[in-house]
Amino acid sequence: MTAVSDPSANPATPDLLDLSALTAAHFARIEDKVASLMRTRCDVVAMQGEALLPLEACIRSAVRPGSTALNIITGPYGETFGGWLRSCGAEVVTVTAPFTGAVTPQQVAEALHERPEIDFVSLVHAEAATGNTNPVAEIGAVVREHGALLMLDAVASVGAEPLLTDEWGVDLCVIGGQKAMAGPAGVSVASVSARAWERIAANEQAPRRSYLSLLDWKERWIDGGRTALPHAPAQLEMLALEQAADRLETEGLDAVLTRHRAAAAAIRAGVRALGGLALYVVRDEDAAPAATTLRAPEGVDAREIVTAAIAADAAVPVQAAAGALAKEVIRVNHYGRAADRAVVTASLVALAGGLRALGVSVDAKGAAQAAGAAWDAVIAG
Repeated sequence: MTAVSDPSANPATPDLLDLSALTAAHFARIEDKVASLMRTRCDVVAMQGEALLPLEACIRSAVRPGSTALNIITGPYGETFGGWLRSCGAEVVTVTAPFTGAVTPQQVAEALHERPEIDFVSLVHAEAATGNTNPVAEIGAVVREHGALLMLDAVASVGAEPLLTDEWGVDLCVIGGQKAMAGPAGVSVASVSARAWERIAANEQAPRRSYLSLLDWKERWIDGGRTALPHAPAQLEMLALEQAADRLETEGLDAVLTRHRAAAAAIRAGVRALGGLALYVVRDEDAAPAATTLRAPEGVDAREIVTAAIAADAAVPVQAAAGALAKEVIRVNHYGRAADRAVVTASLVALAGGLRALGVSVDAKGAAQAAGAAWDAVIAG
């Protein structure tokens, strides 16, 4: 018979089952820490689920039947938002940019000018799946001048690049802890501006008595001074989110952002020197610091390269893209602790090994040197 170990017998194993209950005051403190990270003084709601929960909640709460919404698509999450908007009864105007780049403020301004009735705009800050990032500050200014609400998916950008929720005029901003924050996936946060609350309160179709209801959180939690939780919290996930926020504060947010920027710059420089692979996002200014996407050589399946790279080093944060891009695109993640010089070097070495195993000629030494120089340049400022 196989013996079953008793975690309580090992003092190094934390006791996760018999923690003191998470109080309302502690829950509120965690929300405040995350609000500071998001650079917002607006209300925040820590919803007890993965980030798709508050993203859908924001759309279903703020978008009423018969309205017109602008959905900006630069990757798969933008496509998801379009489906939710239509199911709310909105007419959807779509602005699409190639997944290899970013949308421009001019494209957004033109769409708003052509359809002045647009009152809601949905945008993804950084699309980790495609490795691009959008100029939210400039787009936010255009949307603000038009008078529409702006919803931002900042799940992949928070902790990897600047996120200035209030300064940019973002009315609904959603983050998750599982990417650049290096935290949990099971809890996420939405910030809600006063304008957004007004719109939600006026929407008769906004969810009520539902896990998707922002109004329930407002009335039962925020309006009551955050003194009584509306239901039992996801305690372990909330504590993990707090630790992730604390760790970022200890390192310093500027240092964390610089580390992510250095990781992305180093991978891009290394790949240019490596040979065989091409950068999927063409312009450096459109590339997200949270993840870098690479195009496989002609006639080579990206999944085979990833399999060979992982066989060489199972620890590297390299994966094939999902869906229609799976055969073509490789993703190198820089989330959280993976935004590290040694991890970048190891990723390039593993990719070089994977390409060689498939008969592709590469310059691994040149790639390492280029990556190191790029890393140093970013850190030096």
